Formats: sequence, C-alpha cells, structure tokens
Amino acid sequence: MAADTTDIDDIREQARRWLADDPDPASRDELTAVLDGLPASAPELADRFAGPLTFGTAGLRGPLRAGPNGMNLAVVTQAAAGLVTWLAAQGGTGPLVIGYDARHGSRQFAERTAQVATGAGRPALLLPSPLPTPVLAYAVRHLGGVAGVMVTASHNPPQDNGYKVYLGAELGGELGAGAQIVPPVDAGIEAAIRSVGPLAQVPLGEPGQVLGDDLVASYVERATAVIDPDGPRDLTVAYTPLHGVGAAVLTAAFARAGFPTPGVVPDQAEPDPAFPTVSFPNPEEPGAVDRLIALADSTGADLAIANDPDADRCAVVVRDVSEGWRMLRGDEVGVLLADHLMRRGVTGLYATTIVSSSLLRAMCAARGLPYDETLTGFKWIVRAGGGSAPLVFGYEEALGYCVAPEHVRDKDGITAALTVAELAAGLKARGRTLTDRLDELAAEFGVHHTDQLSARVDDLRVISDAMARIRAATPATLLGQPVDSVRDLLPESDVVILRTAVARVVIRPSGTEPKLKAYLEVVEPVVEGDVRTARSRAASAVAALRAEVSAALGI
Repeated sequence: MAADTTDIDDIREQARRWLADDPDPASRDELTAVLDGLPASAPELADRFAGPLTFGTAGLRGPLRAGPNGMNLAVVTQAAAGLVTWLAAQGGTGPLVIGYDARHGSRQFAERTAQVATGAGRPALLLPSPLPTPVLAYAVRHLGGVAGVMVTASHNPPQDNGYKVYLGAELGGELGAGAQIVPPVDAGIEAAIRSVGPLAQVPLGEPGQVLGDDLVASYVERATAVIDPDGPRDLTVAYTPLHGVGAAVLTAAFARAGFPTPGVVPDQAEPDPAFPTVSFPNPEEPGAVDRLIALADSTGADLAIANDPDADRCAVVVRDVSEGWRMLRGDEVGVLLADHLMRRGVTGLYATTIVSSSLLRAMCAARGLPYDETLTGFKWIVRAGGGSAPLVFGYEEALGYCVAPEHVRDKDGITAALTVAELAAGLKARGRTLTDRLDELAAEFGVHHTDQLSARVDDLRVISDAMARIRAATPATLLGQPVDSVRDLLPESDVVILRTAVARVVIRPSGTEPKLKAYLEVVEPVVEGDVRTARSRAASAVAALRAEVSAALGI
C-alpha cells in the first residue's frame, strides 16, 4: 500500500507541474477534476501520464485529453515549437503551411501552430477552412513551403486527433517534396520537441496569413487535369464524405471535369466531428457505407464512392451481378487504376507495398514497366525506386492511391475518385463495368484473391505476444503446402512474411491503431477462361488460410 501511495503522490506531482504549464483553461479544468477524483481516479491519471505521445513518421496521434499522453493545446504547442526549432536548425527557409480538418480541436491546434511559427520568425500560411489532407500536401509544393502540418486523425475514432508533418523540396529533396517525413527526420523533430522548455517561454506571434479560396480552386484545377478532358462523362455517382471534409472539393472537381454532380448522402454531407451515423468513421468498417449503398440504389447510380473523413482515401462500391452492391478491395481498385493508366500510355515507375497484392508486379513484368515494392505507408511509396525512374502511380491496399505524384505526393482520395470515374465512364460507354475489367485481368494474370485478418485489442501485449508466437513457432505448411520462404524484417520493421508456391501471408501490427493485421493472398490460375470457378476456389483457399493463420497467431 505504501508503494501505491508513493506512486500516486509522484503522479499527482507530475500533474501539478503539468497544470502550471498548460496554456488551455479547459484542459486544466479537466485534469483538475481527475486529480480531485483521487484515489479512485488513479488508473486514469496514470494513463494520462504514462509517457508523452511520441512523434514518429506518422507525427502525433492520440485521444483528445489533458496530459502528456493525449492530444491537447499544450502537446501541440510543444510539438510546433520543436518543429520550428528543427526547421531552423536545418537551415530551412520559406513558410510553414498549415491545414486542418473538422475534428474537435483541429482549428485551435492549427492556429496555435501558426502562432508558434510566427513567434519564431517564420511565416505561417493557414488553409482557409477545414479541408482534405491532399489539399495541404498540394499546398506545400504549390506554395514552396519549407514544411506542412496537417491536423487530422484521418479515420480514427471521434475522440482522437493527430498532427502530420510534410517537408517541402528544400529539406525533403526531389522524392520527398510535399511528402510525409521519414526517418531520421522524425527522430530529429522528436528530440527537438523534448528539448522545448516551459511553454510559457515559447513566443507566440501573429495568427499568420489565412489563405484564400483561390488555393482550393488551384488544387481543383490541377486535379481535373489528371484525367482526359475528352473522355466519356455519362456516369451517375453516389458519394459520401462520412461526415468529413471531402464533399465540397470532390463535387467541385467532378463538376469542373464535366461529370454530373454526384449525389451526396444527405445526413453525412456536412462535417461533423461526432460522426453520428457511423460506429467508426472508416469506409472499410462494417456498416460504414450502408447509407451510401441505399442512396446508390435509390438513384440508380452506376457506382458509389466514399472518402474517409480527411479525404485522402477512396472507397469504391460497385453493383455486382451475383452479390449486389459490394465494396472493391483496395487491391482491386489499385490494379484497376494502374491498368487504366498503363492503357492510357503512362510510362514510369508503378509501386505498391509489401502487404498489397502481387498482381501489380505481374502486370508490370508482362508490360515491361518498372516496379517497386516498399514498406507500408505513402511516405515510402512516393520514394519508391530511389529516383531510378519517375513514379507515376502508387497504391496501398488500405484504400490509398496516388495517381498524380507531381500534383500530390501522397495518397489523394479526390484525384483517385476522378480517375475511377473516368475509367467507369469509359467502360460504360462500351457496355462494360469495373467488375468486367477485373475479370479480364484475372483471365490474363490469374485470380489474386486478397483478404485481411485484423484483430483490434485493448491490451497491446496481445499484439507483441502474437508476433513473438509466430516467430517462435512459424508454421511449416500453409494450405497443405510447405512454407518455402520466411522473411523477418526486424529490426527495420516489425513484419513477418510467409510464402508458399501459391499463398502469401504478411503479419504486422498497425502503425496507427491498436490492431494486429495479417494480409492474406492466394493466387489461383484461370483454366479455360472460367474466372468464376477460379474465384470460388481462391475464396475457399483464403478462408482456410485465415483459419490457419489465426490459430498460429493465437487470436
């Protein structure tokens, strides 16, 4: 009991020091209420002070709450001060460009970042309103920013927020101009953040320059230039931004490109940080696109499109003759977009990640195009090939697509949606559909059936235990075939890859959520053009593979 009392006293003292330096009255009141609840509130207080949010390649992301282990004005002030200190130490010139979404606290965090930048003598350019992440990534390149900050938690739960950093050409180089940071930049910024002294001593300047709507118009103009101006445009699209910030920009882009304005799910059209109509604001989650499908049905839409809340991802839902409406997997959309660009004559490097389907590799090999495979995350995809050939397309299976790296060097759910619409309209004009094109690719290259085993946990030890288990007792066979290749990417990345002659399994913890993920793929040849039978065999094999991998992981 004495030890417990000592621990409580120590955390209480940490909290009091935090309160003395916290610039936000609301979070001070919140933390004071937790202190007043001691000793019953000791577990919650301990969690808030378990350690600071660590600044990594995804920046910061965490729950909105007072204390160092949360997103709040104090943490953001410290992060911004560390960032501008690091930029100055690198000799970086130019403005800091700042964007934000419509989540709780996003605008306040963006405005504080601008004040910290101007207080350090650096110009700050603030986007004019809550806007998609790809608009910020575009603005960093377009405005010659030394760096960019996007305040967003993307598709995380409503109680979260985050802070992503991009570099401009001066510090990011040709491949990293307008791209998210990679090591060792994250460690350098993290060290600078930890060196920030009392927040009361961080100088705050003017609010910075709020940019005009002409920036958004410029983004839209460049986005529509991604597609053929003379292609077919007869296409009815249903759309949802999932209570996020994508609707105004996407509908403007479709209109400028000459497509009919998409129908938007009415009760999901406006930004709402509570995300009231979905249990989880991610189009991949069960039930997230139910309202979208209902709208597509009622309007006779040719296809349906969803962005995640910050509109850097794009989900595509199609009407399948045998299944009704179904969401295409990220791998399916990825190869459709790649194939479309190849057929348009776009030459250069095509890239994806180690957890994505191997079909893109096969397509590039057959068509004589350069290919590269990276670790997960667009920060790696946009640097694929190391400059050996210009990147023209990259995708990751988690609904992220980069169809125009010179426009946005990151995943972009707006230009992806436009390019999907261009492809779908062209196919429609010939009496074909997206699923028809997928069948044609399967007939040519075999069925590459992918799926994912995903386990969300409350205790992160479950994940570490499962990774230890698969390393200590790696299966000798999968689907009755010998595992002929085992790759462990430690220490570079916590990833294990297993391969047989026809199957592949990639196991890793999620980088942004408390999840363990296993990415499954089975390649099934198509015999005598019978794609349907090959798909059925592949689906059965993947289901069996899922059960085997689940047992091996103990989840």
